[in-house]
Amino acid sequence: MQAVEDRSKQTGVAKSSLIVSLMTFFSRILGLVREIVFAAVFGDGPAADAFFVAFRIPNFLRRLFAEGAFSQAFVPVLSEYRKNRSFPDIKALVDHVAGRLSLILCIVTVIGVVAAPLLGGLFAFGYLDTPDKFALLVKMLRITFPYILLISLTGFAGSILNSYGRFAVPAMTPILLNLTLISCALLLSPMMAEPVVALAWGVLIAGFIQLMFQLPFLNHLKLIPRPRLKPRHEGVSKVIALMIPVMFSVSVGQINLLLDTVLATALQGDGAVSWLYYSDRLMELPLGIFAIAIATVILPTLSRIHAAQETEQFIQTLDWSLRTILLLGLPATLALIVLAEPLIVTIYQHGAFGAESVTPTAMSLKAYAVGLLGFMSIKVLATAYFSRQDTSTPVRYAVIAMVSNMVFNLMLIIPLAHVGLALATSLSAFVNAGLLLLGLVKTGVFHFRVHWVIYLFQALAANVVMVLVLNFFLSGSSLELWINASTLSRITNLSILCVAGALSYALTLLACGVRPSHFRHSV
Repeated sequence: MQAVEDRSKQTGVAKSSLIVSLMTFFSRILGLVREIVFAAVFGDGPAADAFFVAFRIPNFLRRLFAEGAFSQAFVPVLSEYRKNRSFPDIKALVDHVAGRLSLILCIVTVIGVVAAPLLGGLFAFGYLDTPDKFALLVKMLRITFPYILLISLTGFAGSILNSYGRFAVPAMTPILLNLTLISCALLLSPMMAEPVVALAWGVLIAGFIQLMFQLPFLNHLKLIPRPRLKPRHEGVSKVIALMIPVMFSVSVGQINLLLDTVLATALQGDGAVSWLYYSDRLMELPLGIFAIAIATVILPTLSRIHAAQETEQFIQTLDWSLRTILLLGLPATLALIVLAEPLIVTIYQHGAFGAESVTPTAMSLKAYAVGLLGFMSIKVLATAYFSRQDTSTPVRYAVIAMVSNMVFNLMLIIPLAHVGLALATSLSAFVNAGLLLLGLVKTGVFHFRVHWVIYLFQALAANVVMVLVLNFFLSGSSLELWINASTLSRITNLSILCVAGALSYALTLLACGVRPSHFRHSV
């Protein structure tokens, strides 16, 4: 009976992950369309560089307040309340958390708007020598900064929905951001004296739309927040105590990317920020579709399992998550490295994005792809700590990873320029993931089972075959041929490569004995 129940729970996690992955897939594909539009309309010139910096600063804080620290701290507490408290207690928790979060975010937003020149000088000190570019950055930063307030409240709403198993709605919400930015790039930018400023207004408009979209679903749960302030509410104090260290640990990857942007602004010439941005967005595609989707689903699941003290079920769920990450992350890494140039040419090389920008963007994509498996593992491994309300351990590891990133940056930026910044971020991701995994093993929260030996052999064989197939299809084609090809020819050839790689990978896994049923529940 217990075995049947365990399989049912694990199957539920797999189905929920699939739902979130599908919704995230549509969102990320639309996000890719957004980047194609950005590249074609704005290219990789100084205006595009200024917008990407202006967007990255509030986007970084969004990860801290919304998708990162807040949700990781709030969901375990809400899960605990759902298990042990009455509905009025749950509603009171939601109201008081909303009140405290809104107050903090309003203060941060006002400070950010007023201090935009200081923030611009801090995070883009390389632009201080170009007054026009710096002034444009400050202007857009003041427009985009209130996005932090709106999207963080959206993340708060999404955390509540996720805790109640409504995963699809929060996963769909980023689609609205992409649609808004695409519309502003195509329709609003031609009407403005500085076309790129239309994107800044698009970010702000999207924040309102995303928040409004989630409210009806919260109303269905009777949990629309009515912000209240109580200095010593037990649940709020617990969320804040968990959130402060998580703010750093869960966002170390974003901190490293922000540091890359800061250093990239100091590199000679224009384009470095844009090259890193465009390549990072491609790397984020598999990261968002797979790792973030899995982590989103298993956080409330692991929190409930931990509250029920079901140790074996906790290990099984984490084992399933890591096996799935390896199954999807390793081929994605290798495919991004092998297909970097064809991907950049096909997706970005249109309009204002010239042929001369293909190689530097592809090189940074390869460097980011090296760390993809590390980035994906961090999402899952950190969740295992946060679900157990252990936030201090990931902080120590995050500090080590960030220091490692800065050391790698200083070592690699001179010989490799912007590519060195991307590679340093990737290396520090493996440092962080390795420490998180080692900590879980040492404390007995996770252990590798015998089936991992067979599984690693199966995964290695399938990836070797996939790389051989991709290189076979690429033989005889040069970068120049891809650049000179028509858009239809590029899309057709890239599609053939992707299908051939995916089929060879899947068929090899099947030939080695891997079956879809192996990922419905833990072995």
